[in-house]
Amino acid sequence: QVQLVESGGGLVQAGDSLRLSCAASGRSFSSYTMGWFRQAPGQEREFVAAINRNVVNTYYADSVNGRFHISRDNAKNTVYLQMNSLEPEDTAVYYCAATGAPVNSISVRRNWTYNNWGQGTQVTVSS
Repeated sequence: QVQLVESGGGLVQAGDSLRLSCAASGRSFSSYTMGWFRQAPGQEREFVAAINRNVVNTYYADSVNGRFHISRDNAKNTVYLQMNSLEPEDTAVYYCAATGAPVNSISVRRNWTYNNWGQGTQVTVSS
């Protein structure tokens, strides 16, 4: 198991940038595929981005591709989500997630693939 704590959320204006961080504690962070999901009020939790354990592959939802960038620092046990050109539609609670299971380009986008979740951080983008 790994414990996850997100930070970096806040209130910004459309067009601004934010960087979310997710600090992991526990064993073998580098063996986990890490993902970011978000949930807006009244909506289901949706996939945002993911990065695999060896940093070779990254995955993005179509809605954020080209604006968001996921990265990880295995020496610091931290995964980041750089969010640029934010839009009001990006307003949501953002969750960090981890899985030690093998993933592919389909399963990495499914929330049930992940068995470790953070508590979430609120991102609000005003127009």
